[in-house]
Amino acid sequence: MNTKLFKARGRVMLSLPNLLTYGRILTVPLVVACLYWHQLLWMRWVALGLFIAAAITDYFDGYLARIWGEQSAWGRMLDPIADKLLVAACLFMLGTIGTIQSFSLWAALIILSREILVSGLREFLAGLSVSVPVSALAKWKTALQLISLAFLIADSAGDSVLPVGWTHSIGIALLWIAALITIFTGWDYLKAGIHHIVSEPQ
Repeated sequence: MNTKLFKARGRVMLSLPNLLTYGRILTVPLVVACLYWHQLLWMRWVALGLFIAAAITDYFDGYLARIWGEQSAWGRMLDPIADKLLVAACLFMLGTIGTIQSFSLWAALIILSREILVSGLREFLAGLSVSVPVSALAKWKTALQLISLAFLIADSAGDSVLPVGWTHSIGIALLWIAALITIFTGWDYLKAGIHHIVSEPQ
């Protein structure tokens, strides 16, 4: 391999935006571990701190890549993977430990199903060199999703800050709002996918 090309690829993979993405991925098992010992309320606070730090990097890795001109195919591939790992792992653990339960598990299922659907459609559309831009509504969905997870991660630990039960109730309410918005944003991708499937020669 050409030495200059090798060094260039190395610089891309070790750029600060990509390092932030790596950090977000490495945070996932730490948040999961903290939630495993959720009976210790201070572990919920640690999980919340890690989750917030990871969520902040979700904004800054893309922002820095754009303003510094360091956008790359590697970063574009890795960033949504990191996002989905964080959200899926948190939803799974919150369901496992009973923070999300009963009817509210459907909200989590809607969100996870949409992420799987969109991932498959993006892969299909990428093969056709078709991109679907992220809408403003999708950005709101992501923000509400992360805020709801933050409240649910804190859960009972938040009772020392807010009236008892409020932290959990706010988290569940926001989770349902995010799930409903998820249906609409997922439909945009589905329409694009169906359009190109129908128009493709058989």
